[in-house]
Amino acid sequence: MAWLAGGMAMARERRCELLAVAPPAELVALADRCLDYEGASLDIRSGPTVGTVALEVREPVMGERFILGDVLLTTVEVEWRGKRSWAGLLGRDRAAALAAAVCDAEAEAGGPLAREVEKLCLTTGHAAEEAACREESELARTVVQFEELL
Repeated sequence: MAWLAGGMAMARERRCELLAVAPPAELVALADRCLDYEGASLDIRSGPTVGTVALEVREPVMGERFILGDVLLTTVEVEWRGKRSWAGLLGRDRAAALAAAVCDAEAEAGGPLAREVEKLCLTTGHAAEEAACREESELARTVVQFEELL
C-alpha cells in the first residue's frame, strides 16, 4: 500500500475517522463498488445497531470534563477480504455505517478499490480543513482584544 505521497498508507485510525464523516452518498456508492468485485464475501458480524453514547467535552476555561448529553451512534462490525472492521457513525444512517466498515476493510486488505477509499478519505480531510479555516476566519473578526492599563 505504498501508493500515497511519501510512500506511506494512511493510518487506520485516521482513515476510520475520515470515513465516519465522509459524505454518505459517496461512501455508500464506493462500498457498493467494493462489494461488486468477486472473490470475497461480506460477513456482517454485528449491527448495524443504533444506540446512544454520552458526549463528553472539556470546558475551555478550567479544563474540566463534563457530559454535554447523549448522541445517536450507529455501529457495525464486518469481515471483508479476511479483514475485520468496525465503524461508528453519529446519527442513524445504517447504510453509511455499513459502507464505512466495508471501505475500511477494503483499504486494510489492499483490495482493488483501496486507492479509491484513500482518495475519498483525503478529499474528506481537505474539505474538513477548509471548513475549519473558513469558520476560524469568520470567528477571527469577532475577537475582542483587551489591553491592561497600569
